[in-house]
Order: sequence, then structure tokens, then C-alpha cells
Amino acid sequence: MSAKPASSWTPLAVPPAPNLPNLGDTSREDLSPAMERKIGEEIMRGIRGDRDYLDDAPLLEYLNTFGNALVAARPSVRGETNYDYFFFAVRDPQLNAFALPGGFIGVHSALVLAAQTEAELASVLSHEIGHVAQRHIARMLGQQRQDALMPLAAMLLAALASRAGGDVAMGVFAAGQGLAIQRQLNFGRDAEREADRIGFQIMGEAGFDTTGMVAFFGRMQAASRSYSDLMPAYLQTHPLTTERIADIQARIREQPYKQRADSLSFHLARARARVLQDESVQGLLNAKAVFTTQLEQQSRFQVVAAHYGLSFVAVKQGKPLDAQKELDAANAALHQPAAPNVLTSGGTQAPNSLLAAMALEVLLMPAQKKEVAQQALKAADAARQQFPLSRGIAHQYAEALMAAGKLEQSTLYLREQVQLYKEEPELYDLLAKAYADQGKMTLQHMALAESYVLQGATMAALDQLTIARKSTDATFYDQAVIDARERELQAKRREQIKDQKG
Repeated sequence: MSAKPASSWTPLAVPPAPNLPNLGDTSREDLSPAMERKIGEEIMRGIRGDRDYLDDAPLLEYLNTFGNALVAARPSVRGETNYDYFFFAVRDPQLNAFALPGGFIGVHSALVLAAQTEAELASVLSHEIGHVAQRHIARMLGQQRQDALMPLAAMLLAALASRAGGDVAMGVFAAGQGLAIQRQLNFGRDAEREADRIGFQIMGEAGFDTTGMVAFFGRMQAASRSYSDLMPAYLQTHPLTTERIADIQARIREQPYKQRADSLSFHLARARARVLQDESVQGLLNAKAVFTTQLEQQSRFQVVAAHYGLSFVAVKQGKPLDAQKELDAANAALHQPAAPNVLTSGGTQAPNSLLAAMALEVLLMPAQKKEVAQQALKAADAARQQFPLSRGIAHQYAEALMAAGKLEQSTLYLREQVQLYKEEPELYDLLAKAYADQGKMTLQHMALAESYVLQGATMAALDQLTIARKSTDATFYDQAVIDARERELQAKRREQIKDQKG
């Protein structure tokens, strides 16, 4: 993702996408909700293929559980089409977050780490939910009329070019925007104020301390001071941070004080994000040093998270014994009686899905001995019963079945799963692996084709079907299925080309 400094989070900054669909009738005042969703899905296909997209099941599970709890506090933000929200993280050192059309909200890993309380993270996500709920991007594009596609496409190109260097990115951005960006300045300021207002209401209705919004704005203001002189004037589409803080402080004075303890999952997710932010050798050593220092904290959840983070570092380093040792220490710290001078964070000691997933992650490490496979399967079966809504643990159960040599059982399980959860490419990847382990090459490539389809790579999917057709174990029935699927995908490809040409 972009590495340029930012003065505040920029919800209208759009990450790279491969293609954009036809926007349809540009005489409308804004995009239809259905078209918004279509554009958002197209952009997400590009983001998921980016190396900095954090496709980490426990972190995604936390962000979506937390984010959708905020949405549930104010159901009207789903809009007239009642679309689902999806929250995700990208690896980036900036303090930033962004909203995409149709309910997709991203946060940078650095922002997750900078949020010192769950209320602060709630303030960011609520603000971005406000942008989506008020359809700011659709309204912005609608105001541009016939030039609607140009500004959005320019932002996408600039995000792509930023990998080659800031000057190139700014050149592409400026060339695409020109005077158009000046016409958006006032709208941008109004949108930010509106998103603040909606976000503030969401936080209050979800039971969070609304002072978290002020605390986080203040931290971002301090972090951006060194960069303020570097920002081009046409990029300063946000109102001054001090103005936004003053407005929120005025609203807070009218609200009763609320205090809500941070959840254990918040601390575990931050530990996970710290490791994922930099997985280089030095990055893991730096994370280990942070967690070692964190062990001296007086908060029980901080200590648990530190051991959890050290366990995750050991997983990345391929050290199963160290990983298990730290995970055992995390569980011990969670369940031991609190000393009088130790803060308990006011949290619960109920079973936690992130801890359960980490236990499976350790048991399923490639460096583990073969005899651990049965233990992993038993633990995975128990975890999926305990956390039936956890998609990450469902995937780990399939991995445990394969590790234990139960290939037929894993195939049956995964085939059931892909019928229930048709939008998860990971399931098809696991199914392809299960077929490969059984030497079923035709079915392996057919499963990979479906994974590529879900990732928006139609041509790659067609290539996989070609390989499947040529496999020596392809039956007459397989050939018929491949023929039918090829026709569907070729028609889809023609439609994509038509959309791109507008």
C-alpha cells in the first residue's frame, strides 16, 4: 500500500483495483446502491490479490465481529439494499483507514497498533461506517456527472504508481484530477463532519466511551505535525483536526459518561497485527522485543497478549516448542487469580476463539512431529464445536483432517462447506489440496478454477479448466462439467470486457 505520510485518515482514498465496471447512467445524481456494491466488489478483488492485504483469519474474524457489532447498534447504516459490511486490514505504516463503495472498510495495520483502547478503534470504524451510510463516494461521483469515472480511476492509478515512488504517484494523480479535485474540497470537508456525526452516534449507541474519538484524533494530530508541510494543498480535503476535535468535544459534553472495558480479543488482535506488519527476520525480532517489554505491564490482558504475540512470532520462525511454551504461558496468565496490584481489565475469562485458533496453528505447524496430527484433529474438532461461527477454525479443522491422513473425510467436509459458504476461495484451495493428496488431478484443477473465479481471475480459472480437461483421470462426466463451466466463464469474461469498455 502507499507509504506517503498522511495528516489524518483518508476514507476516500481508494486502493488499487484491476478494473472498474461500467457506471451506467451518469445522469443520475449518484450511483445506485447496487452499482456501489458492484464497484466495491471489483475493487476488493484487486485488494485481495495485493501482497499487503492481511488475509489472516483470526484478525479478519476480530475486525468483522467488532465492526458488525457497531453496525448492529445502528441498523439503518446498512442502507436500502441492506448490504453486508466487510472489515479488513492492510499492511501499511501510515495511520490510515478508508471506506469503499458498498460497505467495504479497510484499516492500516499501523492504525490498529496506534489505537490504545477499543473505544479508539471503534471511533475510526464508526467514522468509516458513517461515510458508507451517507453514500459519500456515490454522491461525489454523482456530482462529477460525465467525469465520474475519471477521478476514481485516477486515485486507483495513483495508488498503484505509489509503489514506484511518490513523485510518480503524485504525477498520475494530478494528471487525472486537475481542477476536478478543487471542486471536491468543500464536499470533502462536509463529508468528514457528517461522518464524524454519524460515527459519534454509532459509538454511543454501541456503548463505547465517545471520548475515544477525541483521544484518537489528538494522537493523529500529533503524529501528522512533522508531515503537514509536505502535503500538497489539493490533497488537504479534510477539515483541520483541531476543528473536528472541538466539534466532538462539544457533543461529548451533552452525553452521559460511559466506560467499557477492552476485550481480550482486542489485545490479541493487536498482537497479531504487530507480527503481521513486518514478517522479515528483523521485523520478528522487533516484535519479540516489544512483547517482552509488554510482559512487565500491570494489565492481565496485556500480559496474555504479550505471550500470545511471542507464540505467534515463534510460529513464524518455525519453532513449535517455543510457540507452545508461550501459548501455555498465555493461558496460565489468563486463568490465574489476579494479584491485588494487577489490573484485570474488567474482562471475562470465557473461551476465546483467537486463543483456540492459535492452539491449532501451533499444532498444525509443518515442523511438528507426525504424532501431533491426531492431537491437532481432536483439538480442531473440539474448537469447531465450541466456536461454530469461526470460519478460520472451520478451515483449520479441514487442515487437521488432512494432516491426520483422513483425506476422504476432509473431502466430504470441504464439499459440504463450499455448498454452505460459496464465497470463500480458501475452501476451494483446501479442497484442491485434498484432491491432490489423493492423486485426483482433474478434481484438483476444477477446485482451483473455482478459487480463481472467486478472486476475480476469470482467465486463470479458464486455464485451470484446460489443465483439468487434459488430466489423464478426467471422466466423461468431468468433461461435461468442464464444458458447461467453461461456457459460463467465457460469457462472464465477455461481460467483463463489455463493462470495462463502458
